[in-house]
Order: sequence, then C-alpha cells, then structure tokens
Amino acid sequence: MADNPFVKKIPDGDNVERDVCATCGFVNYVNPKIVVGSVVRHQGKILLCRRAIEPRKGFWTLPAGYMELNETPEDGAKREALEEAEADLIIDSLLAVYAIERISQVQLIYRARLARDHFAAGPESLEVSLFDWADIPWADIAFPSVLWALDHDRRTEAGDAVGPFKNPT
Repeated sequence: MADNPFVKKIPDGDNVERDVCATCGFVNYVNPKIVVGSVVRHQGKILLCRRAIEPRKGFWTLPAGYMELNETPEDGAKREALEEAEADLIIDSLLAVYAIERISQVQLIYRARLARDHFAAGPESLEVSLFDWADIPWADIAFPSVLWALDHDRRTEAGDAVGPFKNPT
C-alpha cells in the first residue's frame, strides 16, 4: 500500500487548511455538493416522490438530487425528475437557492410543470403522487428544505412574494 502523499496545510495565498500533495503541491479542493430539484405543479397539484433510498427512506420529497458533471442546473433538475418520477419537465423559473451548511450542500430549486401527463415511480422512489395542498403528507416530509420550497412556491403562486428565495431565518 502506497503512502498518502497528502498533508494538511494552508496553501500559499489561501487561508483554509487543505489537503496538499507533499510531492507536487497539488491542492485537493473539496467543495460543496450541488443539489437540483423542482416543485412540480400539474393541474393545481404538486408532485411528490416517496423515497426508496436512504437518507429518509419512506418519506416524501421533491424530485431532486445531485447535479452531474457537464450539465446545467436546469438539465440536472429535469434529469432528476425523469429518474425519480418518470416525469418530463418544463422549467419555469428559479424558485430558491438554499445553503445547507452542516452538510456542505447548495440546493437550486426550480418551479416546473409536467411536459406531458405522465409520471410513475422510478428506481429511487417507492411511489409518486400528485397532492392538493391540504393533502400533502406534512408529517412525512423528508427534509426541511422541502418544506421551505413548498412554502415559497405557494407564496409565489398566490402572488404574495417573488423569488428566488433563500433559507428562512
């Protein structure tokens, strides 16, 4: 097994300790993960996916996930909806940018609608359903940012506010 050539140090011109290769000086920058997703509306209802994977397996969420290399955030949000809900989306606008510091995550959440009248559970979802606002399974929502996005979308839909939004205080 080869020795790890990386050492923790503050590179020249920086102010944060990082992994630096003691041999060549390469700095291994570790950056936040970007999550892209959408609040999808169809015929006045909201599309939610019940998670088939951890974390929060069995809980409801928006179609969302990690952005891939070489894709735009909008294309990533569309891809995630296709993977999780077999849903083709039309992206309307950026709804919010949330920063989840404790897990080094940035979430870009869009407002979207179905491009065609079809959706079904993909491999990462146990089920997918359209909900009226009053019927959303609020006690079984997977993540706080889903609650934020639903609230921000509702405020936008009502004309009470204009995004993009950020983390609530």
